[in-house]
Amino acid sequence: MADKRGFPHHMLKEIFEQPQGLRDTVAPRVSLEKGLVQLDDVRITVEELCSVERISIVASGTSRHAGMAGQFMIQDLANVPVEVDYASEFEYRNPLICRNELTIVITQSGETADTTAAQREAKAKGSRTIAISNVMDSTIAREADGVLYTHAGPEISIASTKAFTAQMAVLFLFAIYLGQVRGKLAKEQVQRYIRELLELPAKTETVLECASACKALADRYHQVEDFLFLGRAIHYPVAMDGALKLKEVSYVHAEGYPTGETKHGPNAMIDENLPVVIVATCDRNDAGSVLRYEKNVANIKGFKRQSARVIAIASEGDEGMRELADHTIFVPRAPELLSPILEIVPLQLFAYYMAVRKGLDVDRPRNLVKSVTLE
Repeated sequence: MADKRGFPHHMLKEIFEQPQGLRDTVAPRVSLEKGLVQLDDVRITVEELCSVERISIVASGTSRHAGMAGQFMIQDLANVPVEVDYASEFEYRNPLICRNELTIVITQSGETADTTAAQREAKAKGSRTIAISNVMDSTIAREADGVLYTHAGPEISIASTKAFTAQMAVLFLFAIYLGQVRGKLAKEQVQRYIRELLELPAKTETVLECASACKALADRYHQVEDFLFLGRAIHYPVAMDGALKLKEVSYVHAEGYPTGETKHGPNAMIDENLPVVIVATCDRNDAGSVLRYEKNVANIKGFKRQSARVIAIASEGDEGMRELADHTIFVPRAPELLSPILEIVPLQLFAYYMAVRKGLDVDRPRNLVKSVTLE
């Protein structure tokens, strides 16, 4: 077992290692001065990338949630249609691979059986493949046409934390790179995105200062057995992973849902006994983000009328959200497409402290393994 470096558990250590993981993943691949993202390890030619007509992202668990965020990034920055699929279902649905398709497979260990099988299925049907992995020379990396490593460092805890944020950072880098080579992004745009990427580690360090607030929330809610996590657009995968982390380490039933879908069923469950965790940040420079934020505010007001207790993840300085929600955790402001990397951190901390409060084995949850090597 790797040294915990003074932390009580590997999971907490790895949550606090995320700023360094982001630095190591991003900095060697960008040039702010030149306005360039350089992904030499992709090993797929610019001509091939320019001819890509569709991208499939295939993964499981937390890696799939990263892929869901990547879908928004790639479609927004490179204007290429993207589909996201469960690795465990991909080979069973007879995937129809188009002539110029690219398949991105994501797995922390690089040995996940479902994802490896999906990659082989895609290759057999003529797709080029890129692997995103945290382990050098893993099976999935060796078999891919190109590979993008997340340099998050060894992840010991079964619940993935730092690998997740590094995966989203790599997907954002790839989205910029693809937009760059396809002529969709001007140099000034690329420079702006690189600057924001380089600021993420420091912003993540700021988010980590909310650890005591997350612990206080866990102390307050540790006896609750059901949670609803909500988010819109690129924030929905964050809600999904926040719910997954809580399930994995604290054995609490939690469901991640698109916020707008609550009116199509889950609303019936919302009362004073079901805490609602909602990702409600806002990029004031993005009209779409502002519109979604206004809808979130309206949703929260509705939840409050149903006597719900609301825990909100909000942008720093949003005093209106502080007054509206029962509990508010603030994260630094960031562009819409990068804010998920910050938003997930307090949800990871909340799940961790819930498990600790319950006296559970945080790093080794029952019935789970770090690398799922059998289907």
